[in-house]
Amino acid sequence: MTDLAPHTTLGDIVTSQPEAARVLERFGLDCCCGGTATLDAACADRGVDQAEVQAALGELGDPAPADWALMSPATLVDHLEATHHTYLHVELERLHRLADKVEAVHGDRHPELADIRSTFAHLRADLEPHLMKEERVLFPMIRELATATEMPDFHCGTLRNPISVMLGEHDRAGELLAQLRSLTSDYTPPADGCASYGALFDGLKRLEADTHLHVHKENNLLFPAVMAMENARCA
Repeated sequence: MTDLAPHTTLGDIVTSQPEAARVLERFGLDCCCGGTATLDAACADRGVDQAEVQAALGELGDPAPADWALMSPATLVDHLEATHHTYLHVELERLHRLADKVEAVHGDRHPELADIRSTFAHLRADLEPHLMKEERVLFPMIRELATATEMPDFHCGTLRNPISVMLGEHDRAGELLAQLRSLTSDYTPPADGCASYGALFDGLKRLEADTHLHVHKENNLLFPAVMAMENARCA
């Protein structure tokens, strides 16, 4: 990514090179909810050296877009359910049990675990209904829209309405993930942490990375494509 222009958006950077997400996250740059921000603006906002970010991105080599970057909306929602939704349905339950266990064992010496467990519980309480709304309401409507020749008569009127709700919920999930990163000191377990302690922090770190990519695919690829498709059906 050596020829990357400063005005390229963070979302476009990750779409063209998915591995860039880890680089951007290392510098605290939000490629999912903040994916419409340009690289130069995002660096200025976070107070990081743009040249340093570009150098790190350049080490990734030439862009290699993933298959999901080229998917149609109907195919992309199938991919999201099979990949990210399936992951969250399993991992949210596993990490909740692990957080309870670690807090019960180490909570006396590490009182911050109570806040970590509570913040994760809030995240799970937000994400699980969110997934259900996508799977039972929004995604079926997207599939219907994709096969229609005219605009379907949806109960919500336009898909912009449920998409707006999803965007707001994505922002909230991003805030909670940022809180978890702060509470865990960037997912760094303490010296006296046991194997379960390390497994919890590693699991939370992986959850953050997966959710950021998940939200990027929806905010910066799926939703704009769906709204463009809806406009075409209404024309």
